[in-house]
Amino acid sequence: MKKNNNEFSKFENLVESVKKLRSPNGCDWDKIQTRNSLIPYFIEEVYELIESIDKKDSINIREELGDVLLHVIFQSQIASEKSDFDINEVIHDINEKLIDRHPHVFEKSVPSKDKIGNELWEVKKYIKKGRKSRLDGVPKILPSIISAQRIQEKASSSGFDFEEIGQVWKKLDEEISEVKVAQKEDNFMKIEGELGDVLFTVINLCRFFNVSAENALRKSNKKFIKRFQSLEEKVSNTDRDFEKYSQNELDGIWAEVKGK
Repeated sequence: MKKNNNEFSKFENLVESVKKLRSPNGCDWDKIQTRNSLIPYFIEEVYELIESIDKKDSINIREELGDVLLHVIFQSQIASEKSDFDINEVIHDINEKLIDRHPHVFEKSVPSKDKIGNELWEVKKYIKKGRKSRLDGVPKILPSIISAQRIQEKASSSGFDFEEIGQVWKKLDEEISEVKVAQKEDNFMKIEGELGDVLFTVINLCRFFNVSAENALRKSNKKFIKRFQSLEEKVSNTDRDFEKYSQNELDGIWAEVKGK
């Protein structure tokens, strides 16, 4: 669908609104915000967007995308006030990055198939940013599950990877065996380390299935909460307290809930 100038002016209007909020005659709350003070709100908005996507709630997805966009513009406005950069430069840079890292789309010469997509993206980032390690660029603040999958993707794009999924299953069996050995030795530090290796390998398995480990675990969390709350509801409809039920009794109710 072709967009006219009025459509683009909506974006400019939003930029101007944020600028006005930050002006001397603007909003007291908006005027005192800094890059760092906005971080908790930015994180919250991103998680609200993720939740809306999980729920397939298009109305809320639209709203939450707007909230995330507001933060991008807000941060850019703060940078503009410091004469660092503005939103136009942000847009220019990301567009140039997309073109540069997708020559198979934007250029006439097409690279070999093994360099198309994510691998080419990672290689170009490594070269252009002058990184010391091919694993550089994964933010240290990322949740460990996301970080692990990104590290594995970067290693894979450099050619360091399992050849096929059977090797990953074999590695998982090996790591689980090492946990059992550590358990027999009653060595907490070793158990912790080996369990970390198990988790890392499970995430590798997710990657081979082209599954986001973070998404998979988040959905399992939601599934467990829903089932546990159903269990609580069933127990609350009886004349006994939850704590008075034996584990076997709770397991039986859990099986009923799970079977639904």
